[in-house]
Amino acid sequence: MRILITNDDGINAPGLKTLEAIAADLAGPDGEVWTVAPAFEQSGVGHCISYTHPMLIAKMGERRFAAEGSPADCVLGGLHDVLADTPPDLVLSGVNRGNNAAENTLYSGTIGGAMEAALQGLPAIALSQYLGPDNIGLADPFEAAAAHGADVIRKVLTAAPENGSDYHIFYNINFPPVPADAVKGTRVVRQGRRPGVRFSAEPQLSPSGRRFLWIKGGDQRVPTAEGTDAAANLDGYIAVTPMRADLTAHDVMGALAGIE
Repeated sequence: MRILITNDDGINAPGLKTLEAIAADLAGPDGEVWTVAPAFEQSGVGHCISYTHPMLIAKMGERRFAAEGSPADCVLGGLHDVLADTPPDLVLSGVNRGNNAAENTLYSGTIGGAMEAALQGLPAIALSQYLGPDNIGLADPFEAAAAHGADVIRKVLTAAPENGSDYHIFYNINFPPVPADAVKGTRVVRQGRRPGVRFSAEPQLSPSGRRFLWIKGGDQRVPTAEGTDAAANLDGYIAVTPMRADLTAHDVMGALAGIE
C-alpha cells in the first residue's frame, strides 16, 4: 500500500511522527509512506487552498516534503507533483494535537487535508488526539492514537461502503483524552455541537499601543449530545464519524419547495 500523509501542525510536529508510525504499520514492509506536510503550523485554516499565489515545496528527505501552504495544498502537491505518476491508495491527515470533534471540525486544517483527498476521489481519514488532564502530562500524549490508530483504520477501511455520491466519504477519527490502556473501545457517531461553546476574539494592546485581536477557543470539556463525537471521546471511546463535503441542508429542502 502507498500512503500519503499530511497534517496541520507542521512537518516537525510530534503528532506527525505518530502518524508516520501508524502509516508504516498499515503500508507493511513492501509499502511506501510519503509525507507532504506544511513547513509551518497551519492550525485553523480549514479547507483553505493557496489559489492566488504559488507555494514553495522542498524535499526534506526520502519520501518527505515540506510545502509553504495549507494541508489541502499539501494534498494537492502530493497528488499532482510528488506522486503524480504513482498515486497513493490512501491519504491520512494528522495526528492533530487536540480534538477535531464537534464545531472544531469546521475550522480544522487536519479535516481540510482529508476533505481535499476525498474531493480528489481517494480514501481519506483525519486523525486527532483529544487532550485532557489524564493524558496531557504523559511522556507521549499521543499514546492512545499510537496504540489504537492502525487497528481502527483497518476496521474502517474494511467496513467502508462504496462511495454512492459525487462527494466521496472521508472519515474523522478522534482518540479520547486518556492513556492507551484506558481506551474503552470505538463508537461510530455523528458530529456534535458543544452547547454554548464558540470561538471568540479578544482584543489586546501591544507595547506600542496598537490594537491586536487574539482568536480564542471555547471549553473543550463540554460534552456534546449522546451519540456524538465529543461525548464519546470524553467517555473514553474512540469516535469515528463518516463525513462528506456536501454542505446541503437536505432536511430543509422540502420546507422550501413552496417557493419555486
